This record gives sequence, C-alpha cells and structure tokens, in this order.
Amino acid sequence: MWHPLTALPANWFWPFLVLTLVVLALFQVIDRPLKTPAAPVGIVSYELAGSVERARAILESWDSRARVYAGFSLGFDYLFMPLYATTIGMACLWGARTGSGPAWLGGILAWGVWVAALCDGIENYALWRMLVGEPVAPWPAVARVSALAKFGLILLALVYALVMAVLWVVGS
Repeated sequence: MWHPLTALPANWFWPFLVLTLVVLALFQVIDRPLKTPAAPVGIVSYELAGSVERARAILESWDSRARVYAGFSLGFDYLFMPLYATTIGMACLWGARTGSGPAWLGGILAWGVWVAALCDGIENYALWRMLVGEPVAPWPAVARVSALAKFGLILLALVYALVMAVLWVVGS
C-alpha cells in the first residue's frame, strides 16, 4: 500500500522517535498543574469528560494558571499531531516491510494514525471552545468521541508496530 511516508529515508525514524519522546516528556510537565481531584489524569480527564457537568467540574477545578497551561497544551498539541503521526506511521510501515506479518495492515494503520491526528484536532477544537467559553453541548461529547477514536487508532498502530518488531527480532 502506498503512503507518502515511504518517501522518507528509513533512518529518519530514529530522530522522529527521539523528538516524539521529548515532546511527550514536555507534555508531562505541562500536565502537572491540570491534575486535580476532578481531573486525576489532567488533560486526559478533560478530553474524556463526555458530559457538560463533568467538563464543568474539571474546568472549575482549574485555577487561572492551570487554564493557561491547558490552553498552551491544546495549542502545542497541534504541532505535536504531525510529529506523532509521522513517527507511528513510519513504525507501521517498517513493520509492514519486515515480512513478519500482514503488510496490508501496517499500511492501513499508517494512514490510521493520520486519521487519529485529525480526530485529535477536532477534539482540541471542542476542548478549546469549552475552555474559552462555557461547557455546552455538543462539545464535551465531540471531544470524548474524538479522543476515543484517536486513542484507539494510536493504540492499534502501536500494538501492530510492537508485534512486528518482536516477530522481526524472533525471526532474525
């Protein structure tokens, strides 16, 4: 299956992986002020709130400083989306080339992480609308559905890449 990432040299994966992990670590720092009893897992609690009442409770648990961090996190995430989609997509395409499993699935999942990034963008828009305004329908539900789709696609792609890597090592 053709994918635009096949045009990138395979050795570009490692710098993309390192940069992705560095940004993930930075997100952990940004997320600290967002962890409250109402949002025990920080921004992820907000992403998965799903209801106006739950989103409102999370927003009320954040002081003005935490809300700034949340806004920064949402904006910075738009820059992160193409980075993680590229990194995970490259891993799926590598897995497809190993010959250890279903190559067609690696190609589909490489496209799937781009769909995940699109879902992430929709989710962030919904979260931003609530952050700068009021949590009203349909935004909590839009954020939750988008987040679940994003997490599901990313998880499938990561599992595929990991299984292909294990099969490659065992088969080598």
